[in-house]
Amino acid sequence: MPALCRDCLTTFDTGARCPACRSPRVLSHPELFELSIAHMDCDAFYASVEKRDEPTLADKPVIIGGGKRGVVSTACYIARIRGVRSAMPMFQALKLCPDAVVIRPRGAHYAAVSRQIRALMEELTPAIEPLSLDEAFLDMTGTARLHGAPPAVMLARLVKRMEDELGLSGSIGLSHNKFLAKVASDLDKPRGFSVIGMAETAAFLRDKPVSLIWGVGGATRASLERAGIRTFADLLRWDKPDLHARFGAMGDRLWHLARGQDNRRISAHQAVKSISNETTFFEDTGDPDLLDGHLWRLAEKVADRAKAKGIAGRVVTLKLKRADFRGLTRRLSLPDSTQSADRIYRSARPLLDTALAEAPFRLIGVGISDLTSAEGADRLGDLLDPQAEKRRAAERATDAIRARFGEGAILKGRAIR
Repeated sequence: MPALCRDCLTTFDTGARCPACRSPRVLSHPELFELSIAHMDCDAFYASVEKRDEPTLADKPVIIGGGKRGVVSTACYIARIRGVRSAMPMFQALKLCPDAVVIRPRGAHYAAVSRQIRALMEELTPAIEPLSLDEAFLDMTGTARLHGAPPAVMLARLVKRMEDELGLSGSIGLSHNKFLAKVASDLDKPRGFSVIGMAETAAFLRDKPVSLIWGVGGATRASLERAGIRTFADLLRWDKPDLHARFGAMGDRLWHLARGQDNRRISAHQAVKSISNETTFFEDTGDPDLLDGHLWRLAEKVADRAKAKGIAGRVVTLKLKRADFRGLTRRLSLPDSTQSADRIYRSARPLLDTALAEAPFRLIGVGISDLTSAEGADRLGDLLDPQAEKRRAAERATDAIRARFGEGAILKGRAIR
């Protein structure tokens, strides 16, 4: 059976240890050198960057987030062992892990580190589809001749270089399509490398819960459970027409995924149609102040991403999900495009006010769409709000200070609600 040492990258026949360096970090699989669709996911990325930059944090629980009424962006594995999870309210996280070191997110810094990782990926293949700052799909088909080594070897080299050169770890999932590659990357974190081959796909999926499917959240899972579908084996008992009749287009997708089929291509050039950010609450809430604080933080994140990409949007969208999982969406079209956090927030806040009667909510999100170049954005201003331009000038000054001194250099009062 083909085998690979993840430490020295020697390839050999199956063995418990590498014959060259005696490392036990050996990966073996019958299809190891035949598969070429991969998903790379950094391990606790934000927290890992902070620990790398400040070595004294290495053995401490670290939570990225802020404010007692804020939420957890991410947490290191030490904190996760204590029960801390992303989107959990900070007060709850600190009850579970009172000795945690809490660090405010440094979005610009994380983006810069992400670009370093992306540069390493681009040495392997041009077919890279980023999903976020810390994860991406890679299509390594046809690269063996270029690199003189199969994709599995080059992917192991990628994460080794990430550790050696950048001080960060990542986990690899390798399979024959995107769905299974992403599933595989979660099987053995951190510092994992998992393979799901074609021959084992059906047996691997059969007893797994349908929540394994990317995009199946609480509402979809509840709908599936009402239909008696909890595992992939349950899905396999349904005919495609019946799934389509019950779940629409999602039913067609479920029928194919139940059989491990995913024909989506890895696209490096997908056009960005919208920019959004959302958070799911650990407990449903209708507190206007808490929702307002989340709305501001989300508006800042959307604005930061828009500024980084040099784009702006003419439509602001507010997304809410009620405690009963019913979704609410509100949109506002602007007279000109914006990439200003202040304007996104002030456009979305009245939309939130009109929806508060539907509270409590389990999720809130905000986004911009109808995207254009940032050139000319926010020039019309607001004739009914003479202070708008002053606030945007202050935001530009704040951006400049944060770029120089870090994300936490300046905070608005509403950001710590």
